[in-house]
Amino acid sequence: MTVRSEMIWFDGKFVPFDDAKVHVLSHTLHYGLGVFEGIRAYTQPDGKAGIWRAEAHLRRFLDSLKMMRWATPWSLEELTEACLETLRINNFDSAYLRPLAFLGAGQMGLGARGNTLHVVIAAWHWGAYLGEDALRDGVRLQTSSFTRHHPNAALQRAKVVGHYVNSILARYEANENGFDEALLLDGHGMVAEGTGENVFVVRDGLIKTPPTANILPGITREAVIDIAQHEGIPLQETPFGRDAFYAADEAFMCGTAAELTPIRELDRRQVGTGVRGPITERIQKLYMDGVRGRVPWLEEGITKA
Repeated sequence: MTVRSEMIWFDGKFVPFDDAKVHVLSHTLHYGLGVFEGIRAYTQPDGKAGIWRAEAHLRRFLDSLKMMRWATPWSLEELTEACLETLRINNFDSAYLRPLAFLGAGQMGLGARGNTLHVVIAAWHWGAYLGEDALRDGVRLQTSSFTRHHPNAALQRAKVVGHYVNSILARYEANENGFDEALLLDGHGMVAEGTGENVFVVRDGLIKTPPTANILPGITREAVIDIAQHEGIPLQETPFGRDAFYAADEAFMCGTAAELTPIRELDRRQVGTGVRGPITERIQKLYMDGVRGRVPWLEEGITKA
């Protein structure tokens, strides 16, 4: 995977990839105060790119800016068009899009407020986040020794750059211990989420997922809930402990990057039969077809380039 492209949208104009630079004294580089989104565009039946749930992602981006007490000159409509134009100018019929807002150089210190706010949109080709095999065979998780942020310690509804240090440390730990991903618990010891994914367990035909009180309300998570409701599969948003995975028939995780990935093991305990379960496979197929414009009732979530 390479993040290279021809052009990057930078404060309203396109600049060549190698010219999209920032100063080493940019405030966000030092303190982590920035916001971003991860958005996927998929090839549609007409051969052109279609952005999956662009409005939902960009509304969350603008909400994150607001929560950081930042104002942006770019409207939802302008950012949507910028994403589409980024795909067009780079001749991408599918891609991962990365809007990012950050503070540039100027003042230093935690109280700095006058630095220029920059907004960029980059795009690149990105395959299966956890590997193509993982989408079929599932992944092995370890419960992390790192706790997810308390909701009053950080604004968990905002997708903030610095929040992801917590996720990186958990991912490093899991990978170094031989696992594919980490499962993080909240301050009460209840299941929160993966390092960049929401999680679900299935038992006796009922899907459960943690509420969004202390996790990022995922766009893919919302799509999974929509699909389950449409298909008549019961789903509850409710707290549960990690032992729910040990006794589950199936489990899966989802996110824009991870898409919908089965979980076959947690803490060296096999989940269900150790293979992708029927409910997971059913929702996964609908999702993967839906983002590509092959499920009529999901097409309204696609913004075409």
